Amino acid sequence: MTSNRQISKSLIRKNFSNFESPKKPEWIKVTSFSKNLNLTASIVNDQRLTTVCEEALCPNISECWNKKHATFMILGDVCTRSCSFCNIQTGKPTDVDPFEPLRVAKAVRSLNLKHVVITSVDRDDLHDGGAGHFAQTISKIRDLNKEVSIEILTPDFKNKINAIDKIIKCKVDVFNHNLETVKRLYNEVRPGADYNNSLNLLNTFKLNSLNTFTKSGIMIGLGENEDEIVSLMDDLIENGVDFLTIGQYLRPSKNHYPVIEYHHPSYFDHLKEIAIEKGFKIVSSTPFTRSSYHADDDFEALKNIN
Repeated sequence: MTSNRQISKSLIRKNFSNFESPKKPEWIKVTSFSKNLNLTASIVNDQRLTTVCEEALCPNISECWNKKHATFMILGDVCTRSCSFCNIQTGKPTDVDPFEPLRVAKAVRSLNLKHVVITSVDRDDLHDGGAGHFAQTISKIRDLNKEVSIEILTPDFKNKINAIDKIIKCKVDVFNHNLETVKRLYNEVRPGADYNNSLNLLNTFKLNSLNTFTKSGIMIGLGENEDEIVSLMDDLIENGVDFLTIGQYLRPSKNHYPVIEYHHPSYFDHLKEIAIEKGFKIVSSTPFTRSSYHADDDFEALKNIN
């Protein structure tokens, strides 16, 4: 299904900007929408909130904001890690804003969201990795929006003591933690993270929240091969993950990890077939699939399947 072009790991590590990504194919084309973009942007800005849609240069922002769907990124806009695929700035974060949870809840109400996705930067500087702030945000959303379903996309919390316990107590509807890539590429793509720790986080949550859906996602086009993707699927199934997302990696800039290959949409269909056969309840696999893309529709589908 794919040629899986390989490159030297030492070449990438030396200087990302020295490696040219292949030319974008015709299927990597973003459709622009405009109807509700200004309204969504106004609500986000009025509440002084950060969205991963903007920070991560998501290709789906126009479509999602047109539907008044925004994914909120809490705990600031500065990450304590420096993943080579990510556009979010790295550095020393500011103090946690205690009023941010209420502002997120107000934005959810203003946008009239039925399903909201909350994510965050990595905050390795905090004693609980920011888990308590997730809990406060979820609580405020519940206070102002009784019917909304809540999905959280969390960092790995760097094995902070009691962090996952705080998340388990939140009673969310979907718990998401992305593996992002195959195990072999972790040192290059996710320095500071650990593949097995991420699997353990997903497994620990599932074992303590059997009725809550769990989710994880990966990017492809980073130099992985199909056997590695299938092995990753097996690891996720073994650790109780219900929902898998697979999307094409898009390089934010020449200073980021290069795209090794743009995969044809038919390859995403192929991977989806494999994932369904493996036992995932829901699989979203397209070039533009991202963790929160169509998350509301996918949650409804999960409920119906369950």
